[in-house]
Amino acid sequence: MDATFSLKGLDCPNCASRIERDTAKLEGVEKAKVNLIKQTLRIWVSAAHASEVEQIHEAVERIVHSYEPDVEVVHHDCTHDKDILPPKCCDCPHCHECEQDDDEDSPWRLRRLIAGGILALVSIAAYYIFEPAWMIILPPIVVSYLILGYDVLKRAGRNILKGRIFDENFLMTVATLGAFAIGEYPEAVAVMLFYQIGEYFQDTAVGKSRRAINSLLDIRPDMARVMRNGEMIEVSPEEVAIGETIVVKPGERIALDGTVIHGNSELDTRALTGESLPREVKSGDTVLSGCINQTAALTIEVTKAFGESTASRIVEMVENAANRKAPAEQFITRFARYYTPIVVAAAAAISIIPVLAGFGEWTDWLRRGCVFLVISCPCAIVISVPLTFFGGIGAASRRGILVKGSNYLEALNRLDAIVFDKTGTITHGNFEVVGVHAESGHSEGEIIATAATGEVMSNHPIARAILREAERRGIEVSQPDSSDAYSEIAGSGIHVTHAQTGTIDVGNEKLMVQQAIGYTPCTEIGTKVYVAKDGHYMGCIVIADEIKTDTVQTIQNLKKTHVHHIAMLTGDDASIAQNIAQKAGIDEFYAGLLPEQKVEKLETLSKSHAVAFVGDGINDAPVLARADVGIAMGGLGADAAIEAADIVLMTDEPAKLLDALSIASRTHNIVMQNIVFAIGVKVLFLALGALGLIGLWPAVFADVGVMVLAVLNAMRMLRQE
Repeated sequence: MDATFSLKGLDCPNCASRIERDTAKLEGVEKAKVNLIKQTLRIWVSAAHASEVEQIHEAVERIVHSYEPDVEVVHHDCTHDKDILPPKCCDCPHCHECEQDDDEDSPWRLRRLIAGGILALVSIAAYYIFEPAWMIILPPIVVSYLILGYDVLKRAGRNILKGRIFDENFLMTVATLGAFAIGEYPEAVAVMLFYQIGEYFQDTAVGKSRRAINSLLDIRPDMARVMRNGEMIEVSPEEVAIGETIVVKPGERIALDGTVIHGNSELDTRALTGESLPREVKSGDTVLSGCINQTAALTIEVTKAFGESTASRIVEMVENAANRKAPAEQFITRFARYYTPIVVAAAAAISIIPVLAGFGEWTDWLRRGCVFLVISCPCAIVISVPLTFFGGIGAASRRGILVKGSNYLEALNRLDAIVFDKTGTITHGNFEVVGVHAESGHSEGEIIATAATGEVMSNHPIARAILREAERRGIEVSQPDSSDAYSEIAGSGIHVTHAQTGTIDVGNEKLMVQQAIGYTPCTEIGTKVYVAKDGHYMGCIVIADEIKTDTVQTIQNLKKTHVHHIAMLTGDDASIAQNIAQKAGIDEFYAGLLPEQKVEKLETLSKSHAVAFVGDGINDAPVLARADVGIAMGGLGADAAIEAADIVLMTDEPAKLLDALSIASRTHNIVMQNIVFAIGVKVLFLALGALGLIGLWPAVFADVGVMVLAVLNAMRMLRQE
């Protein structure tokens, strides 16, 4: 059995990973998964511990609060599979809490901030106007301070009791209470007011980024119209089995991947690929879940279960991306962990040591210590850096580029080499027969028929080209039966023992050598497919592929970036590889490679370069996994390639690489701007505060002002299109 919890207020990726890790270690819990975007925790409880579910739920709450005391943990009472079903799938109020969080909390929080702020400003003005009667003004100042800061004081006290002392709540509490202690009442209230204003803007920005990502994920419909027993009924998409037939009316979103069996229409694919132009589909075409049917009803045979459909996998990849932190984010997490205790110790030293040494009054040095604490709060960096990466992942998704983690987005900036697969990546992969060379005693039709009989069970692009040629020539292909022995030899070809026609070998030169078949090498440029029957060589079929229209321009533009070396790996022979490499402007190529040899070549290149590999086929999965950044052509790519890749291009356009690099570069620049700006301003103001050259008012700018500016800068990525 499983259970899902809302974790309202959980924003820290580091805490999320720790909560997931510790929850998975609970006795009876088989697996735990935190969804940081939707702020949920899902656990799977073994059947043997089903009776202990309440105790497990209590343990989960203790774990969450040990890392994030302010996160509200709410157990979902409904039993739906919330990682598969879309939002708003049922009437359970808990299912929508993570979405309603910002909308429900913001009005009350804003009203409290406005009321407390007005009272604070009026009280401060009255304090300075009627300074001799400051004792009369003091109560409203204290009341405004409590209205504005009660949640900060509450969190600080609770965290201290739990042993979590050094955070921004502690810094603000000590600094403002210290200001009260030395009689700086207006400054204490002003610090809390502007801190809360900054926090409000910060949380609004984070909420906006979460809603932006969630809007990208709203591509899974909650209903599928399925044909059963001659009737059309509406069911949840997860209840539809592979092989069933669904009907999608105009204006509806396709619920599951499948093949069109009736109807012609146009599909809006923007949610998946970022393309604005509709895609035309007809009977026999493959359609992907998440697309919107536009013009006519379609009848579709389902080919993938809902959990494995394109829309579900996209949602999962984007959701999981928030949990994979870039090196810059990891640095910030470690930085904050050590930075805060150090500045607290430094503030204490500034407040105490000079007084003990006889340098000035304690009120002066205590004021400097309070200023030091206010300035030192690291909110600007801790919030703006993850927010920038969050925006970068969202911007990439809107362009049909799925980045599985901010670490991969950052890794794109370190690349200096890109290695391409050939077929389906640089070229279209739409092979066509361009020549047939028959040996004496054999005709072209006989060679095509024999090759088609051998390839009839294969789904390889070369096999499909041969079968299309056989159909074009009107050749009837012998269909296999249960007595046939069929084997596909990776990197070589196909060996078939056919009950009717005998033994057939269709493949490259390696297959001919392996089967000890004498053959005549073909010199025509193209992919050579040698055909033999019963060990006797019949002839050669030449198949050609075309370079994608945007490949040449993309490679030229890549060389203008920080990518200085471009290579190609292919299983084709050297003449074809050389021809493609010259046309595309590729620096070097390696031909005639088996899948394991591609990995070896990539490892050699990785010794001197930071390498990305771009591929689309099943045999590319090992290379994609081995590369520093694996990039899969996802529109028509193999599932294995998409799973192994770190970045998925939802269209098969090489030009999307330039978009990915541009977004990665912009994200990196904004992150570095915020880090340099925030640290630079804080170091300057910390020095001025320690020397007593500034008071609490400038300190407020050094903290809240810097945070607001950094967050606004980070939000530029949310507007990136």
